[in-house]
Amino acid sequence: MSSARPCRHARLRRGALAMAAGALLVTGLPSPGTAASAATAATGSATSVADAPLTAKRTNEPNPATPGDFTGYGFDQCLTPTQKTMNTWLRTSPYLAAGIYISGDSRACRVQPNLTPTWVRKQLAKGWHLLPITLGPQASCQPRFPRYDDDFTIDPKPGKKGKYGKARRMGRDSATSTIADAQALGLVAGSTLWYDLEGFDASNTHCRESALSFLHAWNIKVAAAGYITGVYSSAGSGIKVLDDARVERPNAFVLPERIWVARWDGQANTSTSYIREDGWRPGGRVKQYRGGHDEVWGGVRINIDSNFLDLGAGSIAPREQHCGGVKVAARSYPVLRQSGDGYKPPKRMVKALQCFLSQRNLYGGNVHGKYGPATVAAANAWQKRMGFEANPVWGRRDWMSLLSFGQKPILKFGSAGYYVRRLQRALNAADLGSSVKIDGVYKFALANLVKDYQAVVDLPETGVVDAPTWRRIMQGKRG
Repeated sequence: MSSARPCRHARLRRGALAMAAGALLVTGLPSPGTAASAATAATGSATSVADAPLTAKRTNEPNPATPGDFTGYGFDQCLTPTQKTMNTWLRTSPYLAAGIYISGDSRACRVQPNLTPTWVRKQLAKGWHLLPITLGPQASCQPRFPRYDDDFTIDPKPGKKGKYGKARRMGRDSATSTIADAQALGLVAGSTLWYDLEGFDASNTHCRESALSFLHAWNIKVAAAGYITGVYSSAGSGIKVLDDARVERPNAFVLPERIWVARWDGQANTSTSYIREDGWRPGGRVKQYRGGHDEVWGGVRINIDSNFLDLGAGSIAPREQHCGGVKVAARSYPVLRQSGDGYKPPKRMVKALQCFLSQRNLYGGNVHGKYGPATVAAANAWQKRMGFEANPVWGRRDWMSLLSFGQKPILKFGSAGYYVRRLQRALNAADLGSSVKIDGVYKFALANLVKDYQAVVDLPETGVVDAPTWRRIMQGKRG
């Protein structure tokens, strides 16, 4: 897309089927150069975890705010997908965020049969980050609107005071609808609500100023309801207009807290030459880097736009603590055996083993770092539990099984937390020729390591950790 022209969102196009199944993998995408560092943004108290459970959400608990802190890939589409499709794409695609059209009379897909409070709750519980979008009145010089007889464009008349009062009233009315629709779907305060302002002729003064006045009023009312405000538009028109207002008229308008830039340059980052680099950073940008195209994941085809998100603090993992402060993170988990013939097992790694065995209720002694009979007995108990032959030598297969064992959630680029740490430790133990920092955040290095492992054990090299990948790791498979 040329961002100097009105952007054409995927919901408005019926282009060629440009994306074949399997063509877009996490590690095949351009590396984002502007994502906020998750390591510097880590928050939360340390926790002691044996195997953090994936507990079912109680029906009376509120949904989490969405999308929350997240750095990763997302898609948006005209019609909200079915639950089956969302499940398949969660397992097989690189995406972990999804745009949904929740409000606005200008939507191409006004009828959304799949979009219900239950659908929203299920996606959030499964780990999806949702981007709720309103497509209401559009700029008066946008040639493709109004779309329907009961659809309206933003009133461009400045009025007697030159404040575009009618446009502002329309913005407040649209905000009222957005808030009501969001609340009806269970989208809680703290979530980001996005207004979709399609590309327009920014040189048309009344069209531009009325659009800014509309967004000004929309932002005020949505923020007053406790939501975070966001605006989607073309890099060369709506977003540039907002950025110019930010710099050149800083007190003239209430601007959105976040922007969603439509710039179809194929670069999966949040930068564009149309606007300045300092605006809405850190953590305030999404970029739609590819327009309408078909993608197939797990045999399911959807026409989507592709996005890269860098929101809030980015994907972060709370600190964790094991066994009162025992260091369990390592770039390598060596083979261990009892002292002899000039060999002495590294105390730090024996402590890590004793800690993990104690968390499995197999070792009851002190975590002292001595690889003696009590530790060997506990290690043998684990080996037998896993169907391995009991052996006084603790090998890489044993490490992999112990470090990874537990529930098998879907993990991919952008995932963060305890389960990512579990994966990082187990793959470092696999000794594939490279290792990753154990920080609990699924980044490109981890995606590459996952693909390397999947290749070694004859699984599809997707970079997505699914149940078959977890099973091979837990079995200690290394080829």
